[in-house]
Amino acid sequence: MNDKLKLLREKIEEAAKAGGEQRIASQHKKGKLTARERIELLLDEGTFEELGMLVTHRATDFDMADQQYLGDGVVTGYGLINDRLTYVFAQDFTVFGGSLSETHAEKICKVMDLALQNGAPLVGLNDSGGARIQEGVNSLGGYADIFYRNTMVSGVIPQISAIMGPCAGGAVYSPALTDFVFMVDHTSYMFVTGPNVVKTVTMESVTSEQLGGATAHATKSGVTHFVSDNDADCLYAIKELLSYLPQNCEEQPPQVPYQLADESRPTLDEILPESSNQAYDVKAVIKELTDINSFLEVQKDYAQNMVTGFGRLGGRSIGIVANQPMTLAGVLDVDSSKKGARFVRFCDSFNIPLLVLVDVPGFLPGTDQEWNGIIANGAKLLYAFCEATVPRVSLILRKAYGGAYDVMNSKHIGSDMNFAWPSAEIAVMGAKGAAEIIFRKEIAAADDPESMMTSKEKEYAEKFAHPYKAAARGFIDEVIEPNESRIKLIRAFQMLTSKVKTLPRKKHGNIPL
Repeated sequence: MNDKLKLLREKIEEAAKAGGEQRIASQHKKGKLTARERIELLLDEGTFEELGMLVTHRATDFDMADQQYLGDGVVTGYGLINDRLTYVFAQDFTVFGGSLSETHAEKICKVMDLALQNGAPLVGLNDSGGARIQEGVNSLGGYADIFYRNTMVSGVIPQISAIMGPCAGGAVYSPALTDFVFMVDHTSYMFVTGPNVVKTVTMESVTSEQLGGATAHATKSGVTHFVSDNDADCLYAIKELLSYLPQNCEEQPPQVPYQLADESRPTLDEILPESSNQAYDVKAVIKELTDINSFLEVQKDYAQNMVTGFGRLGGRSIGIVANQPMTLAGVLDVDSSKKGARFVRFCDSFNIPLLVLVDVPGFLPGTDQEWNGIIANGAKLLYAFCEATVPRVSLILRKAYGGAYDVMNSKHIGSDMNFAWPSAEIAVMGAKGAAEIIFRKEIAAADDPESMMTSKEKEYAEKFAHPYKAAARGFIDEVIEPNESRIKLIRAFQMLTSKVKTLPRKKHGNIPL
């Protein structure tokens, strides 16, 4: 028995060494942690249980039979994060560059099946050169097996991907199918075709960082939701995100203890500028409304005219969607509509109530927007709100003009509670534009057109640029003082805790993708 125990211990030790000390040192030299070190930081101490440690590949071509590494380039298993069950896989770049083989894929699929079966989040730590070329179609089939599971699992359990090294070709589609993508600045990149192919086909000279680095995907494509400075920061950020999410679609989001106190926020009374054309930072409003230090912004560097993120209100986890007047006056455009729609649908999938802060002058005009599909993309946000069955509360801070008023979680598309500050302006358009259209002839015929324009603009504003007509029709449930917004929102979400709403029976809707 002693000999057999010795053999087992030797194999465990061999598996832990992965590709060997030299390759581990190379990983560290690049500022990257190994797969096992990453899992150690991610999971609660001492809770990781590894699966498939002794798996090896089955390939024999190209001298592969002589190159066997226990674990085959991926560490898989389960453990606890914040005392809650989580499944994890971490690709090991020290073994064949973390390339995906048939057995490598089988190990990932096994933890995905377990995560689905047991209703717990899945975290994938990606660091791979792509498909293992020596295995041909077997490795490609392995990717497809993973993609299929990503899709089946979607909306059932949270799926989180961290790109912690290279991720190229077909490998990018698994992270793209998951709910949130994290990247590490300067050490990770992802693209379908690399710089060499791009140069051959399009004659563009571009580096891996420029083409698919963290900054590119955080600011231009919107593919990544969070960017971290290093591996450790990335793993801690994943843990923070999970603290807002339920384990699966059947559970409610986690709640932290909270004792109601004086919830008035007098600073909100002074937060808006005197002129409705002046910008202000909606994040300052979010900070005052949410529990202290509880706001976690999602995609903060992409489509900055809309702010999305998670926060807590009276200890309850909520999702927040807000127009940002600091960027493009808070208009809705192609990118912000896509950003908002994706976030709303995630929250709805996992029973996370939605708070919508509205200050929107409309949709961004122009050929660029029209030719890039603002109609279909704006409809994505509209569709997402319309189909959401979670508690939905809106607070109109200032402008709510035109079709954008409808789209931003209006009462007409199923919002449960709609509040407005006295500063709210709910109209088809701004007073100046409306006056120019309605009173065009009178202004043109006036002895003093400028004075007439000012008079007519004021007339329109007095009639429509306020929340009271909407309140009179019941489209606004209550006009409130800014300082009492927090307690009103806490009570509204408490009231909606047991909300039940079902959609018409169907296979699925056809969102305008």
